[in-house]
Amino acid sequence: MTPAPTARDPERATLDKAAGENFPVAPFFLPRAWRTDLMAVYGFARLVDDIGDGDLAPGGADARLLGVPADRAEDRLALLDALEADLRRVFDGTPRHPLLRRLQPTVRRRSLTPGPFLGLIAANRQDQLVTRYETYDDLLAYCELSANPVGRLVLAVTGTSTPERIRRSDAICTALQIVEHLQDVKEDLGRDRIYLPAADMKRFHVQEADLAAPAANASVRALIAHEAERAHALLDEGAPLVGSVHGRLKLLLAGFVAGGRAALRAIAAADYDVLPGPPRPGKVQLLREAGLTLRGEG
Repeated sequence: MTPAPTARDPERATLDKAAGENFPVAPFFLPRAWRTDLMAVYGFARLVDDIGDGDLAPGGADARLLGVPADRAEDRLALLDALEADLRRVFDGTPRHPLLRRLQPTVRRRSLTPGPFLGLIAANRQDQLVTRYETYDDLLAYCELSANPVGRLVLAVTGTSTPERIRRSDAICTALQIVEHLQDVKEDLGRDRIYLPAADMKRFHVQEADLAAPAANASVRALIAHEAERAHALLDEGAPLVGSVHGRLKLLLAGFVAGGRAALRAIAAADYDVLPGPPRPGKVQLLREAGLTLRGEG
């Protein structure tokens, strides 16, 4: 979860949400140029998600900036269409929204392509139209749009993209998305979204009504444990990415992997009962996991 939106300057309101994210967006130890560009990428990604989740700052300022008529300011698909049009201006014109104007120098400096940004928009369009996923493969296809572009952009900004690193990054990002879904089962259900595959729910004899209970029954806990194991395997698949880079980037990527592993340990420590609230790790656990990841253990 991120801090509640406010009615003040929409650019600042969006960027300030970085402090509430599960993972560091642009930590202090990175070079200033990287921090600047990662924050620009974050601003876009956060804006897309806020549109998709209906979490924009009140008052309709973002809609006005994107040129969406007042009578459609709450229409998420219209806002996403307008955002895509403004994204295209990043590459061949002058964007309207200040967050996209902030992104434009980063795109030019790092030779970024539209693909990852369009993927994030497509994922949020899908969220407006698809609220249930039949199979695990269906969920992985969603993560390909909603999560994997972020890791690819981090590699591009830091100039470290290779096919193998992208493959490892995709595994980590998909794992982190699944972990977030496990932590936020109750919150997602409140938005009428379920990211637990229907085939798995059937296999473990879990009904949708079970997810609305104050606490998880044995079937729900078994389902969550199953999905957590899948996420753990993906993190293990992606973890060699950390050892393939050096210096400060290695610390950043280790933090991502460690954050996922620590969250999974917190879920396990809660006996896989995620319904009372998102199980989250403490700082000691995060530091321990970071140390293990940097040493190639875990």
